[in-house]
Amino acid sequence: MGLENKCIITCAMAGAATSKKQNEAVPYGIKETIEEAVKCYKAGAAIVHIHVRDEAGVPSNDPNYIVPVVQGIREKCPILVNLSTAIRPGLLPEERITVVTDGKPDMASLNCGTMDFGLANWETGMVMAIIFDNSFDTMVMFNNKMKEVGCKPELEVYDNAMVDNIKLIKKQGIFQEPLHFQFVFGVAGGVRLDPSSFNDFLQRIPPGSTWSACGVGPNSFKSAYLGSIFGGNVRVGLEDNIYISGKTLAKGNWELTEKAVKIVQMADREPATPEEARQILSLPKKK
Repeated sequence: MGLENKCIITCAMAGAATSKKQNEAVPYGIKETIEEAVKCYKAGAAIVHIHVRDEAGVPSNDPNYIVPVVQGIREKCPILVNLSTAIRPGLLPEERITVVTDGKPDMASLNCGTMDFGLANWETGMVMAIIFDNSFDTMVMFNNKMKEVGCKPELEVYDNAMVDNIKLIKKQGIFQEPLHFQFVFGVAGGVRLDPSSFNDFLQRIPPGSTWSACGVGPNSFKSAYLGSIFGGNVRVGLEDNIYISGKTLAKGNWELTEKAVKIVQMADREPATPEEARQILSLPKKK
């Protein structure tokens, strides 16, 4: 089968908020992060999305953590490295982008608009939120810095208007195409997962774009099914969801990846290898 039947599985291994108190398998520090990335590769992931943590679990932009993690993963397996520029609350855009300029990953997240980013209890309506600042100037600057180091932006969209943000600044001619979008469902302040929000994302993105779907908590595997069925790509991982099923904690990111592989295969598709993912996403080879 050709690349048209391949599905890229990304594993988001830690995030900025998920902790070992919630699931002991969340990787902290250089050694655990590298080891977890290798397990994800062996389980079927083509990409790992990483918020690099120090040994205490604090998300870091320190090059003494970023560089060894990227280099260590590349020495042990061919999985593609996608670094987060969200990192943690309180950092300026100039501090956030250093993970790209120092780490020189294959991909990095580019968040497509300022939002009230919340962790919600959907039963009580209680929300803990921060203002996640991603101005138009920040988006342009991040894209240009990524272009300088040969890193492809993963355009993170939490609501439909964020797609329109990208379509607007795309007119400046700054993006290298095809564009790649990551649809995120279930964050308080963004869209919840339902047929209309999912379809609206698909209708809004520019023709020829590639895309992936991920969801927070109970939306995680539902999003994986939709990404698999409708010809996109999927993301799972402890950043988004700490459970393998119901309230049973996942043994690790690798177990969530294994479940994503089964979902992809149930949709009559096959997981892409890292090299196939590189071709699908038009990524340059790293020297």
